[in-house]
Amino acid sequence: MNKDPEYVCRICGFDFEDVATWEYGVPQYVICLCCGMESGLEDTDLEKVRNYRAEWVANGALWASPRHQPENWNVLAQMADLAAGWR
Repeated sequence: MNKDPEYVCRICGFDFEDVATWEYGVPQYVICLCCGMESGLEDTDLEKVRNYRAEWVANGALWASPRHQPENWNVLAQMADLAAGWR
């Protein structure tokens, strides 16, 4: 598990482990398997992040790629990994 903020989805806290969503301040345009956001589009500022997150949660916090959803997944535990600046 990689806790580097550049490897954690700014929307949902999903840990990409070995794939950076942002690298040296540059988006890598990676799509989150959990919430479906694409880095560099929906996560460029705090307002966009909060709006996307609110909509995702309001719609049931469903996985964009359900086959990757871990058994016993907990949205609140995952969102605890969000960097303080993106909450």
